[in-house]
Amino acid sequence: MGAKTFIGQWPLLRQVTGADRLGRGKAAMSSRSEHLEPRTVEADEVVDSVCPFCAVGCAQKVFVKDGKVTQIEGNPASPISRGRLCPKGSASKQLVTSPSRVTKVRYRRPHGTEWEDLDLDTAMDMIADRVIRTRKQFWEWEDEHGRRTRRSLGIASLGGATLDNEENYLMKKLYTAMGAIQIENQARI
Repeated sequence: MGAKTFIGQWPLLRQVTGADRLGRGKAAMSSRSEHLEPRTVEADEVVDSVCPFCAVGCAQKVFVKDGKVTQIEGNPASPISRGRLCPKGSASKQLVTSPSRVTKVRYRRPHGTEWEDLDLDTAMDMIADRVIRTRKQFWEWEDEHGRRTRRSLGIASLGGATLDNEENYLMKKLYTAMGAIQIENQARI
């Protein structure tokens, strides 16, 4: 290939000298990119979903092939996000496909140095027992001036930005029912 022919293949030169002045079509394509197909073409199924990272509720399209998530993109039909996702939403595929994703209940005993796997029923029972014991131990019917408080200062909650509005609402109701008054969310900090 001669030097003149090689220089003529440069995308910038094709853009300036050709009909594609904005560089959105042929001028921006290489011989390799002309034959590429989107990862979504081979999907068996497209499932509508919502991004789990904040309370905005950006709509997503989840592309599935052979029962596995292959791509997650914004849904252009959404009046909220109009097909756009923030960097966290764009990376949400990693929530289900990352090899480092924790899929077991991991527990380290007090003063322990090693993690152990627990079955879900055992872990849930341990949590329930500790919540009941803590609530009972730190329960206050009234303060030092005799004013009714009906609260537990031994339970607090710090929510995260991955919870949506409905989940935060239910968490607030749960912790309030348990008597907790220290209820905050990381999104406000």
